[in-house]
Amino acid sequence: MATTFAREPDARRYTMHLDGSLVAVLDYRTNAGQISFNHTFTNPQHRGKGFAAQLVEFAVNDVEKTTDLKIVPMCWYVGDWFTDHPERSALLSR
Repeated sequence: MATTFAREPDARRYTMHLDGSLVAVLDYRTNAGQISFNHTFTNPQHRGKGFAAQLVEFAVNDVEKTTDLKIVPMCWYVGDWFTDHPERSALLSR
């Protein structure tokens, strides 16, 4: 299976595709030095396989590598991801 991740700035979202099919989406908004991850969605037939976690990790890595933004985990799933990855907490907005 070919997995691709992308940041789509015009749509303000990160996406994950498997073999060309959209599997998961992470919506975001930016404001005043922060990026809010406000909604995570995985297509129902792909839930429970860890795809949302992979997409969140991709997005967090992208923010860390390409911006100076701090992350606001508005989505419960992203909040839980940071709870499971406390080593990444320096990226969170205080």
